[in-house]
Amino acid sequence: MRWIDEAKKHIGLRETVGAASNPVIVQFWKDIKRGGIKDDSTPWCSAYVGAMLERSGIRSSRFESAKSYLEWGVLLTDPTPGCIVVFSRDGGGHVGFCVGQDKDGNLLVLGGNQGDAVNVKSFPRSRVTGYRWPAEIVCQHDPLPVLDGVEISRGEA
Repeated sequence: MRWIDEAKKHIGLRETVGAASNPVIVQFWKDIKRGGIKDDSTPWCSAYVGAMLERSGIRSSRFESAKSYLEWGVLLTDPTPGCIVVFSRDGGGHVGFCVGQDKDGNLLVLGGNQGDAVNVKSFPRSRVTGYRWPAEIVCQHDPLPVLDGVEISRGEA
């Protein structure tokens, strides 16, 4: 999936400490047509997901809310590699790309603003509010690979 290939290029990207902002994260906002946001302190998980889609030729939700993806694309009843997964969290939502599961069935999510960085973290399925797939791409509904060694997410936005 071209959007996952694009998303993997940014693993390790982090927010800039202090008043400055990481220009790559600021570009994510521009990629989703939200160029008025000029910092990396605004929750940017949706900007990351949207930028990866836009860079892959797929129109994103073009909105700063993670929950905007609940109305985007095609609804899936179960996760499949590469799907967008939306989560609930205190104070809002979170969004990322599902890339697998751990041995306990937690979802492994490639996402932005997970501990202020782009990485893969584990999330309990109990937090899921929806799975989505790009409308213009045929979904194969492949099973999730089981991977080890991914820590549980302890903070995202």
